[in-house]
Amino acid sequence: MRVKAGTEAEGGPTQSSALATPRGRIQPAAENVLSSAELSRRKFFGKALAAIGAAATAGTATASAAETARQAVRESLDKNLPPNVPEWSRILGAPILAQPYGQPSPYEKNIRRRESPGLTRTPQASVAFTPLQNLFGILTPSGLHFERHHAGVPDVDPHQHRLMLHGLVERPLLLTMEDVLRFPSVSRIHFLECGANTGMEWANVAVPTVQYTHGMLSCSEWTGVPLAVLLEEAGYDKRKAKFILAEGSDGAGLTRTLPIEMALDDVLVAYGQNGEMLRPENGYPLRLLVPGVQGVSSVKWLRRLEVGDQPWNTREESLHYVDLLPSGLQRQYTWIQEAKSVITSPSGGQVLLDKGYYEITGLAWSGRGKVKRVDVSTDGGRNWRTARLQEPVLSKALTRFRIDWRWDGSPALLQSRVMDETGYVQPKLQQLRAVRGEKSIYHHNAIQTWRVAESGDVSNVQVA
Repeated sequence: MRVKAGTEAEGGPTQSSALATPRGRIQPAAENVLSSAELSRRKFFGKALAAIGAAATAGTATASAAETARQAVRESLDKNLPPNVPEWSRILGAPILAQPYGQPSPYEKNIRRRESPGLTRTPQASVAFTPLQNLFGILTPSGLHFERHHAGVPDVDPHQHRLMLHGLVERPLLLTMEDVLRFPSVSRIHFLECGANTGMEWANVAVPTVQYTHGMLSCSEWTGVPLAVLLEEAGYDKRKAKFILAEGSDGAGLTRTLPIEMALDDVLVAYGQNGEMLRPENGYPLRLLVPGVQGVSSVKWLRRLEVGDQPWNTREESLHYVDLLPSGLQRQYTWIQEAKSVITSPSGGQVLLDKGYYEITGLAWSGRGKVKRVDVSTDGGRNWRTARLQEPVLSKALTRFRIDWRWDGSPALLQSRVMDETGYVQPKLQQLRAVRGEKSIYHHNAIQTWRVAESGDVSNVQVA
């Protein structure tokens, strides 16, 4: 049964009725469980209770003294609430340029990238996951963009950095950063997703929260020079050229092959991210940006581009970033990140504290173009409703979806399913496993399920 978004079916209130429904509260996942108010409350309570405990040890804490201390706690917490004038409104704030480069509020310090314990052997060749559960809209702040390195983050001096373009070209180029910046540039919004995103979930549930299941995913506005412009400048051989080899200047010397058709399409040689120069962990001062393709192809710290007539079959193309099939064969050069979606709230590790109205929200994306539709189920895929897509809906970019839901306190299984503009539909887990088995690592794009228990606890589960 398919029901339009905004109907009462499946416990989903209409948009207008949702406003009259008590709105439920969500307790964040464990790493973000304490809000600023709770942190202040705990700090104050800790001091007060320590004082009461000390008095009790001395034998002087009476019932009235304990009540006096509790009253002091309550008054301290209430003094900044209306109708009182809060303490920060009574004094001058920090001066302009107190921080020459703006930083997030200290009350948001728990919203940060996190490394999954035990995922990799060394921190130089590891992953830092984006906190998808804490973000709004579709853009990822540069400081929260996921990281994947193979030999750590190099400290590249942009004044000594050069970009070589050679091979099957008439005019080999050796460009300084100043040279690159003089070319006509474009800015476009695209997602980047590691090919191994969600890879820990192939055989069974492995991690608890959306930050770890899907956090090797981010979306930014990228600025740079179309690779096609540089290839024309170098006079590439239009008859013989079939592939491009991109090489980074990190300690791993990571190299990736791209077909020439892709290189001439929408690939950027990027130096800008979200309106500023790239961050070091995102490839400063220069990186390749290959929209819709697994992140490893968007080579960071880019130093060399070679035009050739055949793929190079480098280490990262032969031993890694390949798909192990049930037959034992490995599928090589799987470039495109197929359509995928995930609910970010409610999601694993969070707790629904009340019965009532909730807005289910999440992200959808496709390496083949625009998101066309996202359906949401609250009963494990038996019934679906179509979610609202939040503008803008861009090609090869994250798309935010939303749908209203009334939780009545009974168990629920939350899922999202995306269809892109090519007609591709995100597969169920059993459909993906039927083709790919359970021993793969890369390109896991099956439907994700979050279980809401009667207690309100949300956990990661798998529904075939």
